[in-house]
Amino acid sequence: MTRASSVLSVRKLRTEFRSGTSNWYSVVHDLDLELMAGETLAVVGESGCGKSMLAYSIMRLVPQPAGRIGGGQVWLAGRELLGLPEREMRAIRGRDLSMIFQEPMTSLNPLMTVGRQVVESIVEHERCSPAQAVRRAVELLELVGIPEAGKRYEQYPHHLSGGMRQRVMIAIALACKPKVLVADEPTTALDVTIQAQVLALIDRLKRELGMGVILITHDLGVVAEWAQRVMVMYAGRKVEEADVESFFRAPIHPYSRALMASVPRPELAASGQSHELAEIPGTVPPLDKMGPGCAFATRCEYTREACRTAEPALRPLGSGRVVACVRAEDFAP
Repeated sequence: MTRASSVLSVRKLRTEFRSGTSNWYSVVHDLDLELMAGETLAVVGESGCGKSMLAYSIMRLVPQPAGRIGGGQVWLAGRELLGLPEREMRAIRGRDLSMIFQEPMTSLNPLMTVGRQVVESIVEHERCSPAQAVRRAVELLELVGIPEAGKRYEQYPHHLSGGMRQRVMIAIALACKPKVLVADEPTTALDVTIQAQVLALIDRLKRELGMGVILITHDLGVVAEWAQRVMVMYAGRKVEEADVESFFRAPIHPYSRALMASVPRPELAASGQSHELAEIPGTVPPLDKMGPGCAFATRCEYTREACRTAEPALRPLGSGRVVACVRAEDFAP
């Protein structure tokens, strides 16, 4: 169901990759999502569940010819993106729709100063003089909390720490005040202090600019603190979506419950109580090994015969929550 004021609407998105010469397999499978302006939607799941490929699909950056978007629609502020010519899509990327990639050292050009890379993003989408672009770039570097921004402007990526490089990536992503920011593991490999600073920065700028944010992460602690809604992905499918408070109070899908059970509980350790972490047996199945039923059935302790014969549909369970599980009512609060 589309919410009236959503800034981004994804409908039945299907992204496929080729295996061999002819077979195509879905890595994002008929997925829907809605994102409101000023909202953070967290997308969670293990590695290999399709989170990053969802981001690349929304940005229309799926590598070709190995991959393709096989169907669906992506609407940004009332404009459908998948049908646009690449020339028009390039004008939207970085202006209305931006992305922070996982590893800034592979995303930043090592042969250009960080300031020039921010300027590049500005002049690509805005009409301004070179001097105005430079001033704007320095302002952006200051905005994201880089000290001595004028000096850092002239430095190369390898001169900066991981946290500073990530801030440069955020400055580039926010250069044109986008409507939607996709942040793919934006705090990977950062220490806890810098992680908190980066997330606080994204949250502050989200509120100041009125952006919608898609936050891709495996860290449920980050989700609890910074997101308003959470979407759980498994094997390219959405298996549960809920507001953050409802989700953490009572996850319903067996995969969501297993993820929650695997989170360390430092408060128990601090009180001297023993706490054994739960383990999810097995791994996400390869694309060519998906059976006809629920993709999680081979790893789920609650599997019944119906789980193996047909893929469960997403069903509403009230308060905006949807779950794809034949036993959803058994686990509902």
